[in-house]
Amino acid sequence: MKVCTDACLFGAIMANYLEKQNVNSLADIGTGTGLLSLMVAQKNKCLIDAYEIDENAALQAEQNFNRSPWHAKLRIIKGNIKTLHINTSYDWIICNPPFYENSLRSNNQHKNIAMHSQELLLEDVLHICEECLNGQGKFAILLPYFRSTAFIGMAHQKKFFLEYKLDIKPSPKHHFFRTICIFSKQPTPLLTDDTLTIREVNNNYTTYFTELLKDYYLFL
Repeated sequence: MKVCTDACLFGAIMANYLEKQNVNSLADIGTGTGLLSLMVAQKNKCLIDAYEIDENAALQAEQNFNRSPWHAKLRIIKGNIKTLHINTSYDWIICNPPFYENSLRSNNQHKNIAMHSQELLLEDVLHICEECLNGQGKFAILLPYFRSTAFIGMAHQKKFFLEYKLDIKPSPKHHFFRTICIFSKQPTPLLTDDTLTIREVNNNYTTYFTELLKDYYLFL
């Protein structure tokens, strides 16, 4: 799968956010080729378990981990997290789940697993977070903007409290298209409700985006 700008943005925000937290263990649900885990590992000392159902993606993630300077902190776990017996209670879970439901599907089964939600519904994400987070645990998720309000309501019903929300749009002339949310198991005020624009009208990256991604993009 190609590396997407919104996934890189999610990884950068999580890496910075987690630097301010006391995190020992983190799970990356549906890691794909390991992008989010690698970005978090670049700036944090926590141990990261990266779960991936697709065998080819898991193999590539494992190769990427082994070739990185942070390989000692990273572990790939192959399989469907919904059926694995997980004995670990994590401090944090991060997830960039499949976005599409009831939409046109590809002939490529690997793309369908990565992009269509039949293998990992948003309800599944909440159940995994209920089961796998410790009592003080938190989770972060990248969502299509149009699904964020409904998901926040679903999370509240499961007693997760919204701590951070960032709505993202490609440029000033576009509508919001992604939302990053962070939830806590403990009651907490909404610390940040913010917006971010990726590019200016002249197509240059905004200062906000550049500051977040300069440690990861070679050309910034």
